[in-house]
Amino acid sequence: MCYGAGRPPTRDQFNAPHRPFPPVDNTVEDLRGRLAETEARLARARAREAELSRRLEEMRRFVSVMEILGTYLKRRFVEERDRVEHLLDFPLRN
Repeated sequence: MCYGAGRPPTRDQFNAPHRPFPPVDNTVEDLRGRLAETEARLARARAREAELSRRLEEMRRFVSVMEILGTYLKRRFVEERDRVEHLLDFPLRN
């Protein structure tokens, strides 16, 4: 084998650990912290979704009421116009 300009590694160098692993406690705590942050973001997103769903339902009810009110007012307008036409005995329409 070719080891370049240096000498070949010794038996002790092969047996020595190359890099120590990071402490498991720090890694686990880091992952727990990240998990807690993710869960908190998820909870906020779910709360926001619930609020938006509630507001959407409220708006749908409002639109429905406005449509009913619009239909009622159109009908009342036609009834009043017909009543005035009948009282004056001539048509008010163009």
